[in-house]
Amino acid sequence: MITPEGCASILWKDAEKMREAAEAMRLTAQELKKLGVVDRLIAEPLGGAHRHREASIEAVGKALRAMLGEMDGKSPAALIKSRREKFLNIGSKGLAA
Repeated sequence: MITPEGCASILWKDAEKMREAAEAMRLTAQELKKLGVVDRLIAEPLGGAHRHREASIEAVGKALRAMLGEMDGKSPAALIKSRREKFLNIGSKGLAA
């Protein structure tokens, strides 16, 4: 697999077009969510996480607490089964071009 930067360098001779390459390669967060690769998207503060560290940390913490709450009361065997199914099903939905 090639990185978005590498893809952009090949297609457009410009590594700066990595965002366009990531979209073409379907590597955006939204596409990865549709494919089942990621469980949840966490909104980034306007201006970027690097500019608003505290808000970013709080958003990640909130998502982690919610996801841990969803696992509460489930047996280890059920959690393992659920994760196994998730990974076996990644990409099975496919994406229309």
